[in-house]
Order: sequence, then structure tokens, then C-alpha cells
Amino acid sequence: MTTFLAVVDSAIHVLRIALAAVGGALFVIATVDWAVRTRRINPFSPIARFFRRAVDPMLAPVETRVVRAGGLPTQAPWWALAAVVVAGVLVIVLLQWLHTTVVSVAFASQRGGAGVAELVLSWAFELLKLALIVRVLVSWIGMRYAWWARASYALTDWIVRPIARVLPPFGMIDFSPIVAYLLIYVVQVAVMGSLFA
Repeated sequence: MTTFLAVVDSAIHVLRIALAAVGGALFVIATVDWAVRTRRINPFSPIARFFRRAVDPMLAPVETRVVRAGGLPTQAPWWALAAVVVAGVLVIVLLQWLHTTVVSVAFASQRGGAGVAELVLSWAFELLKLALIVRVLVSWIGMRYAWWARASYALTDWIVRPIARVLPPFGMIDFSPIVAYLLIYVVQVAVMGSLFA
């Protein structure tokens, strides 16, 4: 297991360096492509011709999505850069989560049944808190009918709806998920402290 954790740590370190390098290169490419698209660089220059021939075809799917969403084609390089950076950050976060999970499972298994029960209960509380965060984000971006959004509502409706009946929204702001998060946090601290202290 020590070897596995060392490999994951090395992968995270290498990915951070690679993400910084790729992000920097893509920033330069996005800047030049944006300058070509907005005619800040002469459209008949060799640089503009190269970008139209080599870079623009790779950005075509992004440009199509941006235009369908009501954006301008000149925004495509920036959206592509943002997508690559977000994907890289998500991969790094996933690897860090994997590292932490392996360490937690190993530590819990050394403590026997009580350790495993504590780990599973802790994961259940963390899942509820994550579902509440997703629920709030979904309410902001309006993707309520995606499968992961429906899952977050299914996991949290049992606590949010009773709070919402007692605490109505203030204007456009619904505080019931925040109150539910705080309530789950307090219960988690109390339960974990009393059962596994």
C-alpha cells in the first residue's frame, strides 16, 4: 500500500506541473486565437492563417456549444481554456481524494469493526453535505433535471423540505439548504464525538 500511495503522490505532483505548463501554453494559444478572431492581428498574416488552419478546427466543437448557448465565437478559446483547466483540477482533486480514501480505509481497518463503522458513518455525513452543496449549485445554474442534480435532491429532500416549511425564502434566497448543512454538521460532530471519542 505504501508503494501505491507513493505512486499517487508522484502522479499528483507530475499532474500539477503538467497542468501548469499546459495551462500556460493554452493561455498563450487562446490569447493569440482570440486576437486573430477579433482582428487585433492582421487576418492575412502567417500567424492568422496558421491559427485558422491548425487551431480553429480543434476549437470548432467548443465554438458550436458557445454559439448555441448564445455566446460569441470569439469566446471559444477562453471557454476551451477554462474547460481544460477545470478538467485538470478535477483530476488532481480525484487523485487526492483517492489518496485520502486509501489512507482512511487502511487506518480504519487497523482499528477493527469500530474503525470501519466510524469511517462509513463519516462518509455518510460527508455525502449528505456534498449533496447539499450540489443542490445549492444546481439552483444557481439551473440544471435541476440532470441525473446528478436529481440524486442530490433525492438525498437531501428529507431534511430540506421540513426546514423550508418553517423557514420560507427571503426574496430569491432560500436559506433552508444552509440551515440543513449546519444541522447535519452539528449532528455529525455530536454523533462522532459521542460514539467514537
